[in-house]
Amino acid sequence: MKPYHQISIDECGEPLVPIPTEHFAFQIPHPYQELGAPYHNSKADSPYYLRQGVVDSLIAAQTELQQNYPTWKILIFDAYRPVEVQQFMVDYTFNQIALAQGCEFPVSEDQRQVIIEHVYQFWAVPSLDRAMPPPHSTGAALDVTLVDENNRLIDMGSAIDEISERSYPDYFGKSKEPQKQEYHRHRKILKDAMIAAGFQQHPNEWWHFCLGDQMWAWLTNQNNSGSQFMARYGRY
Repeated sequence: MKPYHQISIDECGEPLVPIPTEHFAFQIPHPYQELGAPYHNSKADSPYYLRQGVVDSLIAAQTELQQNYPTWKILIFDAYRPVEVQQFMVDYTFNQIALAQGCEFPVSEDQRQVIIEHVYQFWAVPSLDRAMPPPHSTGAALDVTLVDENNRLIDMGSAIDEISERSYPDYFGKSKEPQKQEYHRHRKILKDAMIAAGFQQHPNEWWHFCLGDQMWAWLTNQNNSGSQFMARYGRY
């Protein structure tokens, strides 16, 4: 159980809608679909869906970004993720780590426990319990980065989904090296645009932002002492 699962959900019933292609860049082909993730069982025909209110705020974040960087765009790496896809990616990540560590299959119970704990530091549990939905399965969480006018990725210092401390948003914040300072500056540009539009950032992932789900409510309450926000988006 994650700390944000203590937050109650008062589902508002907002629909999932496609993210408008004219405003953003997209990761195409989608990396999880390429791996065979089962989106064909989903209520949306692609990963690029969010709740209507989240899309509206994402457009506001793009507008905010272009106040200072008029030729840059937010790139959508991932958005709506059914629980089945969450399970697929947890299993895939588990197997990749096991292979990298030279484990023999089937993995022993002791090894399995160590690896799965590592996986769950960065991937939400693919729970079917409606009180504890994976953030992406609510349609209120998304993974994003930035691209320039030539659709080239802005270097953030680590890849999306990297399972390491380099994924922490402020990992490069105290570095004296010019290149690492630049990574931190890029991450801050992204964060500032998203926060200005009402999003919250995952504490361990520079790319993950949310609005209206349990994590968002929990982080909002943490950042504003005395606040008692509830989640308005549950599992879709």
